Amino acid sequence: MPHLEAVNTPPARADVWNVSNAHCRVQYQLLAEAEPDLLCRALNLFALQFLTPEQVNVQRMDDLLSIDVVIDGLNWHRAEVIAEKLRNLISVCSVTLQSADATWDKQAQAAG
Repeated sequence: MPHLEAVNTPPARADVWNVSNAHCRVQYQLLAEAEPDLLCRALNLFALQFLTPEQVNVQRMDDLLSIDVVIDGLNWHRAEVIAEKLRNLISVCSVTLQSADATWDKQAQAAG
């Protein structure tokens, strides 16, 4: 019986999850209803991808939560997919995704 061999065929389309794609630092800004389990459900989307946020800031404003998450080590497409999953969570009103590199550069210039 012949040994099994790996078949090396080129992928039919670009692999957007490939680690060779440029990684960036992004910031998610969420506005959501203040539900007790919302923070866990939102952060779980990062945990499922084995991603640990660099910074998480949560503020409660009456019946709403404002959540800012800064995370590094994912490409822009992956960041957009996670943003869409965050938008699909129950109780989430809005999600804004932006490059945190520009935000950090502006803060550093203002401080300097």
